[in-house]
Amino acid sequence: VGSWGFFPSIAMVSSYSSLTLEEPRIRDPLAMEAAARVSGSVAVAACAAMAFFYVAILYSPTLILRLPPPASQDSFMIRRFACAAVSSAASVLACVLLLGLGKLDDLPSILGVLGIRRDHLWQAVTFPLLLTSLLYAGSFVSRSWKLISASKESSENSYGEDGICGQGCMDWVCAYARNVMAWRNYVVAPFTEELVFRACMIPLLLCGGFRTSSIIFFSPVFFSLAHLNHFLELYYQQRYRFMKAFLIVGFQLGYTVIFGWYVSFLFIRTGNLISPIVAHVFCNVMGLPLLSSPRTKGIATVAAAAGVVGFLYLLFPSTHPGLYNDLRDGCSCWHRYCSWS
Repeated sequence: VGSWGFFPSIAMVSSYSSLTLEEPRIRDPLAMEAAARVSGSVAVAACAAMAFFYVAILYSPTLILRLPPPASQDSFMIRRFACAAVSSAASVLACVLLLGLGKLDDLPSILGVLGIRRDHLWQAVTFPLLLTSLLYAGSFVSRSWKLISASKESSENSYGEDGICGQGCMDWVCAYARNVMAWRNYVVAPFTEELVFRACMIPLLLCGGFRTSSIIFFSPVFFSLAHLNHFLELYYQQRYRFMKAFLIVGFQLGYTVIFGWYVSFLFIRTGNLISPIVAHVFCNVMGLPLLSSPRTKGIATVAAAAGVVGFLYLLFPSTHPGLYNDLRDGCSCWHRYCSWS
């Protein structure tokens, strides 16, 4: 933790191809580092603008383009998918321009700044996924208990001629593939949110001179504020009472901040965008971690406590930058994203 104080610089990534892992091409480190810096106020303003645009564009089809209201829930969500794609592309472009990445001579280095890398891919997927699953030890126990209980109560022919992984399983997969909300929760939202709120914002804040620990704890504020539109939808559209809508959104903001701490930590430590994405998808699939269940007679509570202890114990070892990067210059910050000095 103490080595997080390295001053961040885009110069490291600009001289490093994440796909080939070549030796850095050091031309003028001090000049490159100075040219890459962004003022702190510009970085914060850019992050705020990205968060605002990510939400505001969702309402542009009806408020600005004056398109007719969508005929169905599916068309409504598909329209929002397109808006999220546009806002994500705009954020990437803004990040590239502000950091001066357009001057680089190879695309891998530009993508590497955003954590879009092909090297160390299996580590970036497997280790964060296993680490995150520890927080759901109680949920796994509870669900396994329910499955065992249901199996005992069912008859031998309950799964039909096709068996448990036969036609019934295929129907379930096909139903999910056709479910637009599943695409929202498990594909579009995780990919676009992590691209904007982690891949674009964190490099800007690092080059803005903010300490890594400050970025981890304060950058998720942008992520949480982007969910404030849910209050307007609950209060004005769904006619929830003010206090009920306030409590629902307040609770949501609370756990999005905590989740933002975690995925920001993952992105900075691994330097790979896929790590926060897989954690995001997994958490969306599982929901909030279950801490206790009356049906399991305390076993779920013990498992949840053990999972939390294991998570805290393995948090730093399983995210050590050396597991995800070959060249680090002895730094603990992500993807050579620190000064040569």
